[in-house]
Amino acid sequence: MVHPQALLDELERAPEIPAFEHGSRVTTRGELRELIGRFAAGLRAAGLGPGDGVGLATAVTPEGFAAQVAVHVLGARAVAVRPGLPEAQLRHILGDVAALVTDEPGPAAVPVLPVDRLRSAPYTEPVPQGRLDDIATVVFTSGSTGVPKGVAYSYRALTEGRVWRPPVPGSAHERLGAGFGRYLLFGSLASAVMVEQLGVCLFAGGTAVIPQGPPDFPGVLPRLGITAALTTVPRLHQILDVLRETDVDLGSLRRLIVAGSPVPPHKLAEAAGRIGPAMHHAYGQTETGMLTICRADEGPGSVGKACDTVEISVRDGEVWVRTPSAFAGYWRDPAASTEVLRDGWVRTQDLGFVDAEGYLHLSGRARDVVIVNAIIHYTGPIERAIAAHPDVDQAYVVAVPDERTGEAAHAFLVPAPGREPDLGEVRKAVAAELGEAAVPARFSFVPSVPVAPSGKPDKAALRASIVD
Repeated sequence: MVHPQALLDELERAPEIPAFEHGSRVTTRGELRELIGRFAAGLRAAGLGPGDGVGLATAVTPEGFAAQVAVHVLGARAVAVRPGLPEAQLRHILGDVAALVTDEPGPAAVPVLPVDRLRSAPYTEPVPQGRLDDIATVVFTSGSTGVPKGVAYSYRALTEGRVWRPPVPGSAHERLGAGFGRYLLFGSLASAVMVEQLGVCLFAGGTAVIPQGPPDFPGVLPRLGITAALTTVPRLHQILDVLRETDVDLGSLRRLIVAGSPVPPHKLAEAAGRIGPAMHHAYGQTETGMLTICRADEGPGSVGKACDTVEISVRDGEVWVRTPSAFAGYWRDPAASTEVLRDGWVRTQDLGFVDAEGYLHLSGRARDVVIVNAIIHYTGPIERAIAAHPDVDQAYVVAVPDERTGEAAHAFLVPAPGREPDLGEVRKAVAAELGEAAVPARFSFVPSVPVAPSGKPDKAALRASIVD
């Protein structure tokens, strides 16, 4: 059996259950399965088959997801296209696809297949044709540091990984899915983590609820009766800002998972206090999928224990992982692939350790450093020390050129609401925890932090604001 056979079987098992809800429109599992069959037939009629690249530039809709699954039915390569890409990056991503599936027809450098045309194709039973070692999906990084890298997953990873098959009874994965009765699906189907959790939802018997327009957190949660949602760290800050001032009924919420970048421990503790046991903290990468998860009130300072099928090894302070869900390599970039793939293990380039109880603690990025007078300082611990100050809401540290020391640490601070941080006190706090040499040479106050297309804080944009 090869992906997406397990998903097709799951949809057929209970065809009357709603798979998607979007306003007044409800798409059942049976209707979704029919859409997949129609889309696969339409793609095949367009001359597409195993190994062909198919770009997917669709909105978050049942049709958008059906198109993605249909590409996999054919054994072709699904290339996710994130909305709003610069023209140069779009050309790079579409450089080797045979066709582009879009909601609306329009000019493109490759043949365009509108969703309406595929939806009207005659239904044929979807029979997966993928080969385990072929590439099934390519997800491109945000490209904030240059040309985006294509993270390539094989059909083997999607078939043998834990997400796109029924959960093992009694497993942590099954327990996670139990909270996904109504999963908030938003943003982009080019988001690997958003689609990964959609798989969790569907195999748990849940419904993906698509909001009308960008979701207004946290108000969208009770309004749509959401039980599970993903959030980034910047969005979590926004949620807490609202909850400090407004009483929002989060009684239906079972899983609010924050991921994408580190969360200061005091901020996670506040989230646990205001949101309750639904608040979870997860860690993963586009290259690996979700690696760890835990409730916000357990494993203090950690990012949780390894998920089912995930092994963690810490080598010289750096975190390596092995999981069937891991990517096969960077698309057409063997040099970059060999930097992070070794004998089935993925080098995360994150620093950390595993404690006696099995919780993974992260301390920073192996490459997220400031080199001052030839001495390496990791920015993660500095950021946490600053953010722990009661007058600071968020803190981010970047390296900037310095004529005397080579590089210097520049800290960007978002003050806590109604507070004015005393930089003298902040410097003392960092020095007390990490030593005088770790104190940033420069500080800037900012009202908010720019967010990259990935949803993570955009440290490159912060650095660009002060460095020509």
